[in-house]
Amino acid sequence: MIAAASPRWKLVDQRESVHAARTAVTAVASLLIARLVRLPEAYWAALTSIIVMQSTLGAAWTISKQRLAGTAVGAALGALFVMYAGANWVAFGISVFVAGLICTALHMERNAFRYSGVTLVVIMLIPRNLPVWDVAAHRFAEISLGIAVGLATTAIWPQPGLIEG
Repeated sequence: MIAAASPRWKLVDQRESVHAARTAVTAVASLLIARLVRLPEAYWAALTSIIVMQSTLGAAWTISKQRLAGTAVGAALGALFVMYAGANWVAFGISVFVAGLICTALHMERNAFRYSGVTLVVIMLIPRNLPVWDVAAHRFAEISLGIAVGLATTAIWPQPGLIEG
């Protein structure tokens, strides 16, 4: 007699199923809220919430502070450089260097510098028809919203069986 094979869905760890559900709910919530408040690139909020959801609350809080700080540095610096030096490769290179110096001077970790660089790319290298300060403000708002929704979900609906660390 051949034993019946167990269905594949039973092979999925229950914790991972819950984690997938939490992440999906959070990503959709971030996207819908960003659309509701008419942020032009709402997908950044969803993307950020997915990143936040991959950690415990303690770890998410730490990386979220770095992401928020780095995004703020990159958005402000990107807007300033575009306004006064233009959106060209020389200004971009100098702005990345300056972002690194600012993050170091403010005793931020390299994660903050990484996020400032990503934001500089978004602000300086993607052509748009909006004023640069609007683009920078939208980018900061989209990231902030994704962080807030991700942290709220992590606090309200913690991952079962996960020890904070």
